[in-house]
Amino acid sequence: METLNNNREFRLQQAKEKVEKLKGFYTHFTIYLIFVPIFISINYFGGSNFPWAVFPIIGWGFGVFGHASETFGWNPFFGKNWEERKMKEFMDSDTSINL
Repeated sequence: METLNNNREFRLQQAKEKVEKLKGFYTHFTIYLIFVPIFISINYFGGSNFPWAVFPIIGWGFGVFGHASETFGWNPFFGKNWEERKMKEFMDSDTSINL
């Protein structure tokens, strides 16, 4: 019975952490969506002939993309499968792991 309660508490803690990550991402994404038209408006109505607004929009967009990939567990380079393969490789090898 004690193990069942510990498992339930562990799963509850994981669910809370996932919800916090989602809230953080959605907040970040919402602020980004609010500021994109603000940047464009300032650029357009500010009299600048150079489209400088694309730089913060693209730069911040990379940040939002990175945040999304972390939140939703997507990483094209070092995904979950890669981590599991490497851990198995290191555990199966006879040599010690030198980091």
